[in-house]
Amino acid sequence: MPRTRIKIDGICRPQDAADAARAGADAIGIVLDPSAGRYVPPDHARKILAAVPPFVTTIGIFVNASAEEIKRILALLPFATVQLHGNETPQLVADLKPIRVLKALHLTPGDPAILQTWRDAIRDLQLTNLIGLLLETARPTGASGGTGIASDFAGLREMQTAGHFADLPPIIAAGGLTPDNVADVIRLLHPFAVDVSSGVESAHRQKSAEKIDAFIRAVKLADGEGH
Repeated sequence: MPRTRIKIDGICRPQDAADAARAGADAIGIVLDPSAGRYVPPDHARKILAAVPPFVTTIGIFVNASAEEIKRILALLPFATVQLHGNETPQLVADLKPIRVLKALHLTPGDPAILQTWRDAIRDLQLTNLIGLLLETARPTGASGGTGIASDFAGLREMQTAGHFADLPPIIAAGGLTPDNVADVIRLLHPFAVDVSSGVESAHRQKSAEKIDAFIRAVKLADGEGH
């Protein structure tokens, strides 16, 4: 079985990026939405990116930004991938080609209509740059991520069993993951990757190296790599 990739999200400090990479994270996410609680201004984002070693993917997270604004930021900051975490349309993903895009979906289990919308768009708009779907908690009022609220993973498993994720990019499990529950989620969904933010924090905007280590150990145990 392929190993589960790991993304540590909401990185706000260079040392947290370095700790995540040293622990074995595959990717780190930096929030570039000024309204978000974990927003990082471009000048500080540059310092965080400088702490990321080669072969760790850097992901810039945007919420309802225009294609022009996203491209402007990427001209300043060398992110490998963009994550769209708001109500972005498939057309925006098309407008961003060839930039690699992850799209977060605030998915309500039992309602696969949004998945069909994206499945149709991938075909009709040839969204070859859409490389993954991040399955977030069904959106609480005013929240766009990093809430720590657990997703309905059992409901997502029912949708998976019913074939609702067929012919879509790989799925990334997110929403309330912690070192204590991530192994169970991996065994349930077998996602391509897992995404964690508040679940490895010691305080708001501050990651805990110990919690990152524990999270990554739990993922490896679930994958059968550890003992």
